[in-house]
Amino acid sequence: MDVFLWVKSLHVISVIAWMAGMLYLPRLFVYHAEAEIGSDKSETFKVMERRLLKAIINPAMTTTWIFGLWAAYELSAWTDGWFHAKLLLVIIMSGVHGYLSSCVKKFANDENTKPARFYRILNEVPTVLMIAIVILVIVKPF
Repeated sequence: MDVFLWVKSLHVISVIAWMAGMLYLPRLFVYHAEAEIGSDKSETFKVMERRLLKAIINPAMTTTWIFGLWAAYELSAWTDGWFHAKLLLVIIMSGVHGYLSSCVKKFANDENTKPARFYRILNEVPTVLMIAIVILVIVKPF
C-alpha cells in the first residue's frame, strides 16, 4: 500500500474542510454584524461561529498542516520554488485563520467594531489565497 496516496488524500480532505469553514465564517460575520447586540439572532450567531471554529476550522487547519508537511516530506518538495511559494501562502492563510479566530472572540464579547461590508471584503481573501495555492500545486510554474 502506498502511504503517500493516503497522506495526500487526507491532506486534500483536510484542505476542503478548512476552506469550507474559512469561506463560511466571514459570511456569518456579515450577518452577525447586522444583528442587534443581545438579540436572539446575535446569540445564535455566537454559537454557530464558535462551533464552526472549534469543531471544523481548527481541527481541519491542524490536519492540513500535518498531512501537508508529511506530503512535502514524501515528495522531497522542500527545494522546489512552487512549494516555497505555496508554503508562504498557507502561512498567510493561517494568519487569516488567526484573525478570524480573534473576530469570533470579539463577537462573543459583543466587541465587534467592523461593519458588514468589511466582512464581505474579508470573505474574498481565503478565496484568492486558495486559487493561488491550487495553481501553484497543479501548474508548478517554478
